[in-house]
Amino acid sequence: MIFNDNTAQKTAELLLQINAIKLNPKNPFTWASGWKSPIYCDNRITLSFPEIRKFLKNEFAANIVEKFGKPDYIAGVATGAIGIGLLVAEALELPFVYVRPEPKKHGRQNQIEGQFEAGKTVVVVEDLISTGKSSLQAVDALRNANAQILGMAAIFTYGFDVATENFKNADIQLVTLSNYPTLLKAAVEKKYISQEEVATLSDWSKDPSVWGV
Repeated sequence: MIFNDNTAQKTAELLLQINAIKLNPKNPFTWASGWKSPIYCDNRITLSFPEIRKFLKNEFAANIVEKFGKPDYIAGVATGAIGIGLLVAEALELPFVYVRPEPKKHGRQNQIEGQFEAGKTVVVVEDLISTGKSSLQAVDALRNANAQILGMAAIFTYGFDVATENFKNADIQLVTLSNYPTLLKAAVEKKYISQEEVATLSDWSKDPSVWGV
């Protein structure tokens, strides 16, 4: 689910503008998972553009409060969402923590970094949702620390069925600034891709694990 259509459209346009999202149906990328993909997304690039990161920060802050109410904490998922999560926490004047994929192997062996008080409400901030697996690992870590998770807010989601199922099973509401259908619409309007290429890109999203094999 997106927060709203206007935010989704503007976010998609900005991500395309700075090449945080690249579309190349004719020469697909290879993800770390081995999947062939006509799209590559690196939302950490947004942190290098002051006006764009300000837009994302403000949209997150306003929409999180509207959707979930003001939480006690903002938690970022390491490493991609540490930067944007901290900006959102600053905008809302809230404490911030971030969650590692697994506990550190040394020192205090923390998985949650920062001072966290059990029993408090948390909104988790993420930069990108693909299958949702790593994002929900962060949720599990927070729940193990007795956090009350109000929901997760992300910059962008591919909208894969597997992610929808994973979030449903985890009983976590996911809301994003933008999503894949909005991206394709913006990409055609701004002439990043042709109308003919939309069919290829739409076909990929239905089953990315076998696309191009």
